[in-house]
Amino acid sequence: MTTVRPGVRAPARWQVFACGLALFASCLLAASAGAFVSNLPPLFSAALTLDPDAKLPAPTRYSYRGIHTTVMPGIEAPLRTRLEATVPARLSDVLVFYRTELGKLGWQEQDGTVVTADHVRLDFASPIGPAALELDRKAGGTSVHLVQKNSVVATRANVLPAPGQAKLVFSNIGEQEAVLTINERTIPRPAGANAVALDLGPGKYSYRLGVPDRPAITNSLTVAAGDTWELTVGRDGEAWPPLQLY
Repeated sequence: MTTVRPGVRAPARWQVFACGLALFASCLLAASAGAFVSNLPPLFSAALTLDPDAKLPAPTRYSYRGIHTTVMPGIEAPLRTRLEATVPARLSDVLVFYRTELGKLGWQEQDGTVVTADHVRLDFASPIGPAALELDRKAGGTSVHLVQKNSVVATRANVLPAPGQAKLVFSNIGEQEAVLTINERTIPRPAGANAVALDLGPGKYSYRLGVPDRPAITNSLTVAAGDTWELTVGRDGEAWPPLQLY
């Protein structure tokens, strides 16, 4: 499984915006002796415009934006796509933008909506699988966390969780046997063996990963219904951080 994280893009158009602001100020000074009526649109309009090049819906105005995809070998479409962004706009305006744009794409808002002055959580059924949007108010704007999962790809890759359950995939690509202990189960995987999957109820689990001649790794993992996570021992015998596949 591979996670792709293209670099962060910061829009250069703010330099043009600053020049426009200076010009607008000079117009105000020139008109100070009499009435001034501007035909220009408001500089800080609440309206947000969709960026047609974004892989998931995102406004053209942003101070940070990154896209993250999780893919399976041999399958072109991603299992899971995540957009993270910071938008210099009020949370209420960003919420209106996403409800409008996601509705145009056929995303159907589900029960369990949470909307407060500082935080929003919306769950969706999208045309290709479950999705979720989280917005948080922060200094200077709103943070965006948008995730879409692909149920067809998860089924093809055999990582789709059972209804109401989470799934954990344990992979060992190292040269020695690795042993995972979790939820009162001990799961050995020989070197080069295929990955093994187990179902877990939603919750927080402590786990232990052991490889001969290396200190055992102990950690915890919190899973939610509908999620799939992977624990992997790498070729050098090191345990990789948990990765959410779906």
